[in-house]
This record gives sequence, structure tokens and C-alpha cells, in this order.
Amino acid sequence: MRVLPLDEHGLDAPELKDFTRLTDVALRRLLEPAGGLYLAESTKVIERAIAAGHAPRAVLTRAEWLPVLEPLLAGFPDVPVHVGEDRVLEALTGFHLHRGALASMHRPPLPDPAALLAGARRVVVLEDVVDHTNVGSVFRSAAALGADAVLVTPRCADPLYRRSVRVSMGTVLQVPWTRLPGWREAGPLLREAGFRVAALALADDAVDLDALAADPPDRLALVLGAEGDGLSRAALAVADTVVTIPMAHGVDSLNVAAAAAVAMWSVRVR
Repeated sequence: MRVLPLDEHGLDAPELKDFTRLTDVALRRLLEPAGGLYLAESTKVIERAIAAGHAPRAVLTRAEWLPVLEPLLAGFPDVPVHVGEDRVLEALTGFHLHRGALASMHRPPLPDPAALLAGARRVVVLEDVVDHTNVGSVFRSAAALGADAVLVTPRCADPLYRRSVRVSMGTVLQVPWTRLPGWREAGPLLREAGFRVAALALADDAVDLDALAADPPDRLALVLGAEGDGLSRAALAVADTVVTIPMAHGVDSLNVAAAAAVAMWSVRVR
């Protein structure tokens, strides 16, 4: 790795553009995928990213973290590691860098949905979930509860956005995922792969999750939508069955990340 000291007077240098205005969510949603990068925050997440085969492009850190980063970046001798004091790092990024390090990583190409489904038995489909925290939480549960893949619709939040990666504890770098096309193509894609599609929603004809879990199909796709709007009509039309989680005390629904965890645990491959 190439250690480069940061100076507050040179923060507009082109080589630092990966790390500027990180708190501007709308801007980063555009810049990061278009620029072929994502950000890994903390040495643990950087370690998981590299273990997943992702290559770092640049690193931002404080001097005391260099001994931790050195073995992680041993295979990347040309990667620039920009080192600065807290006030300089905050002036560059817009927030206090308290997790040790921040790395811009080359974004890997997304796998073909059909290829991802080919060997899977349990998958989670997120329709238009725009909250990055919820997306990250779903990935963490998917990793812990044995889901084979997560598929997201075109308008779903980016799983590789910094907050999603952080909340997922880096598991978004471990659980296979990709983006689906629109439901007109995604529905037949799931059926051709042999999946039964279960949509989690409130409906008069919905079946209890316990009933589905008592006799689950060999291949099952759990479809969840954004809080508030819920699933679209197109998603419900694709579903083979609509499923609800039994509730108590007058509560009608759970946070989407919590609902995903409950559903994944209930229908896990045993």
C-alpha cells in the first residue's frame, strides 16, 4: 500500500473524489454505481470485502490504523492509503470517521438472476425497499438464517450503499444478490427456476405463515415490500400465495426487516 499524508488544503484533489460529500445520499446514489464503486466502512467490512474477492481502489484512515490495514492490503501494493487527522478527514467526508477506515472498492458485476436462482432453495425478494437500514438488516438476517440469495427490484435501495453495508455487518458482501427486471420478466423467471412465490401482505385470502412453514415447498421465494406502500399489484399478481404473520395485541404488521427475519426463520431448510 502507498501511504499518502492528507493536507486540509488539498482536499479537492481528483484522487480524493471517492470520499467527498459522503453525507449527500442523493448524490452518492448516483455517483457510486455510475462510477463502479462502493464504500466499505470499518476494517472489518474492508476485510470481508477483500475476502469476497473485491479489490480496493483507495483507502482513507488515521495513522493509528495503519498496522491493522497493512496485512489486509498486502496483496494491493499500489492502492493509495490517504492518512489524516480527524478534522481533515471530517472536512473531506462530512462526518466523523470513527470506524477506523473507509475504503472505496471496485463494484463487482451483478450475477445473472437465472444463474443465481439455479442452485437456490430459499430466496428473499425486496420490492422497492428504499430505506438502506432495512436493506442492510434483511441481508444480515439472510446470512444468519440461511437464505441462498437476495433479489432486489430496480427501484430498491442499493445494497452496497455505505449504510446498508454497515448495518448488514458486511454480510451483503457474503450473501449472493442481484437485481431483478420488472415483474413481467421476473415472475416467469422465478417460476421457470421452480420457485413458489409467497408474498407477505395483509389480504383477506392470506394464509398463516405457520401453515406455509408446516409444509414448505422445496424452492420458495419470499417477497416483501416497502413499509407504508406494501407490495405492488404486480408483485401480488405474481405470487402463488399471500402470507401473513400472526400478530397479537392489535398490531397489524412488523417492520419489513423484522418480518423478513421471522419469515426466513419459519421456512428455513431444516
